[in-house]
Amino acid sequence: MIQLYNGGAYVLNGSEIIPDSPDAQKVLAGKMAQVPSKEEARKQTIAYGILKQHNTSGSMEKLQIRFDKLTSHDITYVGIIQTARASGLEKFPMPYVLTNCHNSLCAVGGTIHQAVIHQYAREMLSGGGQMILGSDSHTRYGALGTMAMGEGGPELVKQLLNQTYDIPMPGVVGVYLTGEPVRGVGPQDVALAIIKEVFANGYVNNKVMEFIGDGVGKLSADFRIGIDVMTTETTCLSSIWKTDEAIREFYEIHGRPEDYKELNPGGTAYYDGTYDRYAVPSQQRVYD
Repeated sequence: MIQLYNGGAYVLNGSEIIPDSPDAQKVLAGKMAQVPSKEEARKQTIAYGILKQHNTSGSMEKLQIRFDKLTSHDITYVGIIQTARASGLEKFPMPYVLTNCHNSLCAVGGTIHQAVIHQYAREMLSGGGQMILGSDSHTRYGALGTMAMGEGGPELVKQLLNQTYDIPMPGVVGVYLTGEPVRGVGPQDVALAIIKEVFANGYVNNKVMEFIGDGVGKLSADFRIGIDVMTTETTCLSSIWKTDEAIREFYEIHGRPEDYKELNPGGTAYYDGTYDRYAVPSQQRVYD
């Protein structure tokens, strides 16, 4: 089942949800010695920390982001490179990976999850606490601790010309996972159940989805990746997940243990929206 909260919520120690209400501060006061303000608690999300690290504006209300890396596939990179060169590009200011994969994989029935552009980025570009901008809509590497965004070519051109990605500070929605999948339920089932609940009502529109809760640890790295890549279909801006030993192992397997970073929300994190996702749906719930 999925429970959407009508307003924001505090999450204590990554494990207890306290819905925002007139009594929320009293509830918090009964559980901790010093209660942070809502604005201070907002700074304790994983997303806030990553965005702050990459913001160059000096104001967290209006962000001017510089990404760590860029990636494009064969449908988009020719126009991006040509536009950047015509606009004065002389050298690449950051790593930029170009893959010949999207048209060819579509021709043979390739999938979003397995597309070369994304799998290469996961295995070779991702890094804990980093940000990647891609010109494919499913640029999502949040399960590996990397906040990634898919945008049109002009935004990549701007990065190549040492300009910034300018947006208001997005809201952050906590996705609290509990339980574990039953046999026969895969990541697409979980992703589609989430999309069903949040797409039409715009619950996560242009916000960052932050996956937390004890259910995260019950999922393999690949299962998390399968859910994460589909967050694009919710209309969210980006996604980020708490990380653990499963993600550390992913980086070790691919020879990059130094790129792993443990990510968790702070002790009292405030989310602009929160929903519980119980990852043990009945077959009726998944397929209705």
